[in-house]
Amino acid sequence: MDDLFGVPMSVGTISQCEKTTTEVLAEPVEEARGYVEDQIVAHLDETSWREDGKRAWLWVAVTSLVTVFVVRLSRSGRVVRELLGEKFSGILVTDRYSGYHWYPVGRRQLCGSHLLRDFEAIRGRGGASEVIGEALLEQAHQMFAWWHRVRDGTLKRSTFRAYMTPLRRKVERLLEAGSQCGVAKTEGTCREILKRREALWTFVQVEGVEPTNNTAERSIRPGVQWRKGSFGTQSEAGSRFVESMMTVVATLKQQNRNVLDYLTAAHEAALRDEPAPSLLPEPEQKSQAAA
Repeated sequence: MDDLFGVPMSVGTISQCEKTTTEVLAEPVEEARGYVEDQIVAHLDETSWREDGKRAWLWVAVTSLVTVFVVRLSRSGRVVRELLGEKFSGILVTDRYSGYHWYPVGRRQLCGSHLLRDFEAIRGRGGASEVIGEALLEQAHQMFAWWHRVRDGTLKRSTFRAYMTPLRRKVERLLEAGSQCGVAKTEGTCREILKRREALWTFVQVEGVEPTNNTAERSIRPGVQWRKGSFGTQSEAGSRFVESMMTVVATLKQQNRNVLDYLTAAHEAALRDEPAPSLLPEPEQKSQAAA
C-alpha cells in the first residue's frame, strides 16, 4: 500500500482490515452456503491446509453459480454435511475419498479423471493386470470421446446412452476380472470401484452432471497457491478471512461480476449500517425478495 498509494500500513492494521472484511462479508457468505443445499448438482473437493501450525483442510463446494469454501481441522464426512446443508438431495460429484461415502451412491458421480489414473496404475503392474488395465483405458477413452461429442452437440444424448449400455457392461466385467487377477493392488482397486459401480454412470442418465470432478479441482487450485505462498493461516480468524474471500472471489467470477466493485460496495454498505450486497445470482435475489 505504501509503495503503490503512499498509504503506510502496519501488520496490525492489515490484520484488523481482514477481521473487518470477514465481518462485512459474513451475511452474504452465509447466504451463499445456504444456496448450495438447494442445488441440483454440487462438486466437492478438499486439499491440505495449515492453521496455527496444525494440520487442516480447505474444502470447496461448487455449484453452477455459487462456490463456497471452508477451512476446517477435520477431513471427515461431518464437513461434507456442513457444506451441503441438511436439505441437499442433488447429485454429488467427487473422487472416491471415504468422507463422501455416507451419501447415497445412487445420487453420486465418481470422478472419471481419477478412474483414468487408476486404470493407468493397473496397466503399469504387468501381467494379467496390464491386460485388464489396457482394456479399461480403451473403454474409458472411448467414453470420453463420445462425451465430448455430446457436449459439442455432434452426438445426441439418446444415442450416447445407447452407446454406453454395452460399454458399461464391458467395464464392469473387466473390473470383476481385475478383482480376481492375482495382483493384490489391482484386486483391491477393482473391488473398491465395484462397491460404487452405480456412481460411475450417473452422468449418462442425468443432464447437467459431468463425468469428472475437474470443476472442483480447478476451483480449489487458488487455495493451493495461497497455501504455498503463506503456509496457511496463523489463527482461526485468519481461516475465516480466507474462506470468506475465496467464496466471494470464486462466486463473483462465476457470475461475471467485478470483485473490487463488490468489496467496495460491501464496505460502503457497512459504513451506512446496511447489509452487504448478496452473492446470489440475480434471479435468486429477486425470488427471495418476492418471498
